[in-house]
Amino acid sequence: MHNPHQASSLRRVSARIPAVLSIAGSDSGGGAGIQADLKAFARCGVHGMTAITAITAQSTVGVSAVEAVSPPTIVAQVRAVAEDIGVDAVKVGMLGTAETVEAVVDALGLVGGAPVVVDPVMVAESGAVLLDAGARRALVERLLPLATVVTPNIPEARALTGAGEGDSQEELARRVVALGAGAAVVTGGHSEEVVDLFFDGSQVVAIEGRRHPDGASHGSGCTHSSALAANLALGATPLEAARRARQVASAAVAAGLREIGSGAGPVDVFDLSAARRADTEAPR
Repeated sequence: MHNPHQASSLRRVSARIPAVLSIAGSDSGGGAGIQADLKAFARCGVHGMTAITAITAQSTVGVSAVEAVSPPTIVAQVRAVAEDIGVDAVKVGMLGTAETVEAVVDALGLVGGAPVVVDPVMVAESGAVLLDAGARRALVERLLPLATVVTPNIPEARALTGAGEGDSQEELARRVVALGAGAAVVTGGHSEEVVDLFFDGSQVVAIEGRRHPDGASHGSGCTHSSALAANLALGATPLEAARRARQVASAAVAAGLREIGSGAGPVDVFDLSAARRADTEAPR
């Protein structure tokens, strides 16, 4: 006898899990870069894939070495996953050089109409510069017009647009969109109000949140942009995805692992400390 509930359950189980690609640098300390991206993808319920743009020797204290991956290898990584698995959304992070930006622009031609989230990584949490001047120009002129959403913090938005210190967060978001992006989320971690400002060319929306002074923030920007890309792959609108990404990133900062390393501790999207406490407190 046909069981409609069983059939519905089978449809849910067989539904395809979205696959999201991070094109970004590797953080050997595991707090930011593709390592943070993969954790955020898993937290949001999508399959994560990577195309590594640079290898960094990095800890919670700083970046001691950076080696760029060759442009042909960047494109080859994207082609490999695009042809076999498919790409439902892309997050672009650390780029470093103009040659890398051009390789990523070429690689995005392989992912069809997948939405693209660009996190313009310019400076590491430790202060290390991760985007040179030529790469910044290439990012603005070549990559931003391909972006569905761009997620700069306030200093990054000023650097991208050439805006002065007097420009408001809303003015910065409007300037970023004027560069060709579909939408901008200017994140508010560097402001007193801690508000993310979303603008898509028509609506301006403040996305509020709390500051977590007792948390840890290394990798928070990577986590935010990756969660946004994951939610776009899951079918959310850019505004819905931005709201969900704020929630994921904020919770990850609140649960951040301050005891890891001697510098800025990494965010924790899985709240490992709570899970460990629950495991040790469980009756045996």
